[in-house]
Amino acid sequence: MPKLEDMPEDIRDMMLGVQEKAGFIPNVFLTLAHRPDELRAFIAYHDALMEKESGLTKAEREMIVVVTSADNNCQYCVVAHGAILRIRAKDATIADQIAANYRKSDLTPRQMAMLDFAMKVSNEARTISENDFEDLRGHGFSDEDIWDIAGVTAFFGFSNRMANFTSMRPNDEFYSMGRG
Repeated sequence: MPKLEDMPEDIRDMMLGVQEKAGFIPNVFLTLAHRPDELRAFIAYHDALMEKESGLTKAEREMIVVVTSADNNCQYCVVAHGAILRIRAKDATIADQIAANYRKSDLTPRQMAMLDFAMKVSNEARTISENDFEDLRGHGFSDEDIWDIAGVTAFFGFSNRMANFTSMRPNDEFYSMGRG
């Protein structure tokens, strides 16, 4: 990981802003700062998917991240996004439930359909058909929502692989967030 003082000014300022807000700098930023241009692109795409107005709630988007990350055995993303999910869903148990086995979790039929589709995008995208879209539309998802499910899933497939490649470890702070 590059040292904070050796980072480009815009990235250092971003990280200090995150540290001021969260109380720490997530290891994903520190690790990916190895290549500043790629970190900037990563953050821009992350924010375009995760922070925009959407037919998916921010908690639902985090559910997709946790399920995809669990399937990809990405410890960093399961722990970090599990913390964010607990906060956004205002539910101390949902992230652990869906990381272990989303099919046995306390989800609505709509959320279950969303996560089933995310898993299909992650593992069997070549088999997606119009039937999948019709099923999701039947649960109230628009075509833009379906695109968002696929986009979040695909982006975090990339993120999971980079986190695993770099042996990225979750910050200790993530473990207690949103639990009480």
